[in-house]
Amino acid sequence: MANNTPGVNLSKVTLSKATPSITLTKPGDQQGIMRVNLNWSSGPKGFFRRSKAVDLDLGCLYELSNGAKGVVQAIGNNFGSLQSEPFIQLDGDDRSGASASGENMHIDLTRPELFRRILIFAFIYEGVPNWAAADGVVTLFPTSGPQIEVRLDSPVNGARSCAIALLQNQGSGITVHREVNYINGAQRAIDEAYNWGMQWHAGRK
Repeated sequence: MANNTPGVNLSKVTLSKATPSITLTKPGDQQGIMRVNLNWSSGPKGFFRRSKAVDLDLGCLYELSNGAKGVVQAIGNNFGSLQSEPFIQLDGDDRSGASASGENMHIDLTRPELFRRILIFAFIYEGVPNWAAADGVVTLFPTSGPQIEVRLDSPVNGARSCAIALLQNQGSGITVHREVNYINGAQRAIDEAYNWGMQWHAGRK
């Protein structure tokens, strides 16, 4: 007999190399504001801790269907907005990884046709770029359908950035594709790797 216990979410999909993509929205889907969560371990624990905690930042590059492009990230206080373009908003910055809720970004999928593509990425702002120690995971929480999990496995230490997941709208709804692509460089290097075509200048938190 099927287990239909209310309040228990048994529906989670983990994207992997074997199953790298899933349909997030289909035409006519009624969606709301999707939460994107990044959680990670802040670094070595214990009394003899010597190394500095890793400061992992969540962000995204976006391209809207009207051609507008940009970045949502803590650097430069580009936290975005849900009420106006780009309809993506980042919560406050977790500098340590100690927050139980990690870092959260919200994407308004009430009108998914407004988006052409969104590239979710993580960036090590401070600390040694040790992805294995960070043990990061990104989870998408759509308002309908299963949760979608992408683990930051196969780490490439020394890389400063990781392109995690690419959301694309190709006319038949939005798909999510696992990337987990470690990139030597910051946001400009992510842009170049995915041919986003933006102009960059230095910024700080």
